[in-house]
Amino acid sequence: MYAFNSTILILPGLGNSGEKHWQTAWERLYPSFIRVNQVDWERPICEDWIKTIEGKIQEIGAENIILVGYSLACSTIGYWAAKYKTSIKGALLVAPSDTEADSYPEGTTGFTPMPTATLPFKTITVTSDDDYYVSLERATFFAEKWGSKLVVLSALGHINGDSDLGNWDFGLSLLKELDE
Repeated sequence: MYAFNSTILILPGLGNSGEKHWQTAWERLYPSFIRVNQVDWERPICEDWIKTIEGKIQEIGAENIILVGYSLACSTIGYWAAKYKTSIKGALLVAPSDTEADSYPEGTTGFTPMPTATLPFKTITVTSDDDYYVSLERATFFAEKWGSKLVVLSALGHINGDSDLGNWDFGLSLLKELDE
């Protein structure tokens, strides 16, 4: 196990992260990690999600926070950064969903177009070469636009509970890289 110096906020995507998801495993490993619970996991509104994130950050204090965004939460972080300009330590952006793609599920509001402004904090974007919610080309494009280090994994799909990652030690090593 790693020792983390930062406050880690877990930001699940559409539908929340279930029992088999690595985000949930991380919370079991590290009780100090804080899941940001959104108002509506199934039919999210971007403005609501970014207000919830900002509220939690202001409650805790921003200077030492690392966000761990998964799927839809990656674009949410982009919108949050553009609106609030709150200075944080960094963000791990895992499996960013392309909300503009035909493969993206219906039911979300305000998450298009995909945010492409450079993020004003250190970021690492992680994608799989066979993610059904984002092509490798688009994930690479997002990482470049966000000013993010890109890590491409092989054959892990949407890097979720179905990927069977358990505690996902490699992901924790990336999070530790942001923590230093």
